[in-house]
Amino acid sequence: MFQIYLPIAEISVNLVVMLGLGAAVGFLSGMFGVGGGFLLTPLLMLSGIPPAIAVATGANQIVGTSVSGTMAQWRRGNVDLQMGAVLIAGGVVGALAGVFLLKILREAGQAGLMISLTYVFFLGSIGALMLWESVNAIRRQRAGKSVSARKASQHNWIHGLPFKMRFPRSRLYISAIPPLVIGCLVGLLAAFLGVGGGFIMVPAMIYLLRMPTNIVVGTSIFQIIFVTAIVTLLHATLNHTLDIMLAFLLIIGGVIGGQFGVRAGQKLRGEQLRALLALMVLGVAIRILLDLVIRPSELYSIVPLVGS
Repeated sequence: MFQIYLPIAEISVNLVVMLGLGAAVGFLSGMFGVGGGFLLTPLLMLSGIPPAIAVATGANQIVGTSVSGTMAQWRRGNVDLQMGAVLIAGGVVGALAGVFLLKILREAGQAGLMISLTYVFFLGSIGALMLWESVNAIRRQRAGKSVSARKASQHNWIHGLPFKMRFPRSRLYISAIPPLVIGCLVGLLAAFLGVGGGFIMVPAMIYLLRMPTNIVVGTSIFQIIFVTAIVTLLHATLNHTLDIMLAFLLIIGGVIGGQFGVRAGQKLRGEQLRALLALMVLGVAIRILLDLVIRPSELYSIVPLVGS
């Protein structure tokens, strides 16, 4: 009941489950300023979607959820357009590299393994660092101490780099090089993992660039729209791994969930948001790692060639 056939993935899936996945990821996008692909792509793979198709379709779904989240953040004045433009420029370069890398690995039959290993490395390390910092910040706040780890006035090595630009909305005057590098890395991850890259971008913008947390969330979602749209186009034309039917179902759920996520995020402080995001990132990393090391119930399986 409620089964629908996916022509590119060549399998049937439950309509309600796919809509629910889209809504859950949209909620995360609006709440944390992340695209949600770090959760969606593994869940699609666990649902039987071939890895390459999960990556391409996950990136496409993030476009829809990010548009919904950006509209809500824009109304609250939380989007830095200048910073977003610099991040997008770097993201385009990274996206091109990521698409070609995935194409090479698919032809070698190693795409699924490399995607899973990369997820475990990035999500595990970043989640642990974010959780450590956010828990310490919450403890300092409860003890009545000043939470001063991310003051915009503090200077670090980034402020000594050349090619400085002013970002009035974020109250920054810094080099354009770090945002370009961050954007490039996020674009690479978006193409290779089917993620928006928010789990990299959000902590980088907070801890390296010293941007206010609320501006980080809105600007991150804004940038994700354009990078994932480019990634989707490249995957569809070069790798032919975009399943339109699956993407449509995920976007419908994602747009609805994004609006509720923004409202929920407004009720929590920055330290609390980062702690919750860190816990979810670590949870996904552990789940993927277990799938790699635990002996499967069936040693052999048949999967469509397109997802290899």
